[in-house]
Amino acid sequence: MLIPISNTPRDYAWGSTDLIARLQGRTPSDAPEAEIWYGDHPGSPSHLLGAGGGTLDEALARAGEARLPFLMKLLAAGSSLSIQAHPTRAEAREGFAREEAAGIPLDADERLYRDDNHKPEIIVAVSDEFRALVGIRDLAATRRLLAALGEGPALTHLDRLLADPDPERAVRGALEWALTEATPGDVDELTRALETATDAEFAPEIEVLRAAASDFPGDRGLYVALLMNLVVLHRGEALYAPAGVLHAYQSGLGVELMAASDNVLRGGLTPKHVDVPELLRVLDPATGPAPLVRPGPLPGGGAEFAPLVADFALTHVALESAPVTVPLRGPAIALAVTGEVTVEDGDERVVLAPGDAVYVGGGALAVTLAGTGEAFVAQPGVDGAEG
Repeated sequence: MLIPISNTPRDYAWGSTDLIARLQGRTPSDAPEAEIWYGDHPGSPSHLLGAGGGTLDEALARAGEARLPFLMKLLAAGSSLSIQAHPTRAEAREGFAREEAAGIPLDADERLYRDDNHKPEIIVAVSDEFRALVGIRDLAATRRLLAALGEGPALTHLDRLLADPDPERAVRGALEWALTEATPGDVDELTRALETATDAEFAPEIEVLRAAASDFPGDRGLYVALLMNLVVLHRGEALYAPAGVLHAYQSGLGVELMAASDNVLRGGLTPKHVDVPELLRVLDPATGPAPLVRPGPLPGGGAEFAPLVADFALTHVALESAPVTVPLRGPAIALAVTGEVTVEDGDERVVLAPGDAVYVGGGALAVTLAGTGEAFVAQPGVDGAEG
């Protein structure tokens, strides 16, 4: 069963004004277009193309098919997303039950747990570069960055916190200070230091932090961003953000795949609600390199990004001369990002242009892609993985 689907770009303020439009061959409207959602998530279910219309969640319910365990997105960042982390499934169940018992409306600004699921996620760069802040940088490196920024009361205090011989205690102490005790004057101190700082080792980090300071003036999250790894993905490279890992995408176009959840604990660079105790409760304070993920080749062609979660895996297919058949473990969504991609499932056939997608269901064991373009196939993860 093949069902062509589409959706309307979401106009979050951080969205790019041109990346999605150019991928789809449209003239940019100069309004932010941040994400297109492909899936049956109730927050923005995909629309069915063709006769009948309606949404994918309605179609799956009519066909007796289960809800998708994943949500696929085309994401285009023109400025920083909020710094955020996501809970484990156990933490999500406990938090959701707690807020339900407290009677907090699902759409309330202070609501943290809008469902009882975890939200690990992966993103693969589609633009030539995709920048992101992910995970906590090695503390010795951050202290070198602080030294490059110069002296000042707040910077010196943060350096002392990071000098704690217990790395986990150092991270938690620095984050708690940044999000609860840092004053507007402290944020101004860091902003001024970034304006004049020059350092060969941290030039890209300083550039990203300057942009964040300009986009979010006075935001305490600037100190959180200072602690994080900067990652520059090139086209086809991917990073993985498991539960508890701080991340904030900065710029570029990518295909994102996540567990079907909307649970977000924010840590700054946002006007939205930040619950510091809950963020610190779910936080993974480990330091070190960003969690990149490499694909494994598939026998029939293509390469699969398969982090150890049962919810999702993502196959990248660059079509040249021969069709590529992708084995399936369950329902899937195929999304084209370049060229013209033909998707076949038995007797059915759908042609996709960049930004077009198709749902593959009905118990299909494989889907074949042909043409001269590039596509991604989202499906459930490997059996036996964490779920």
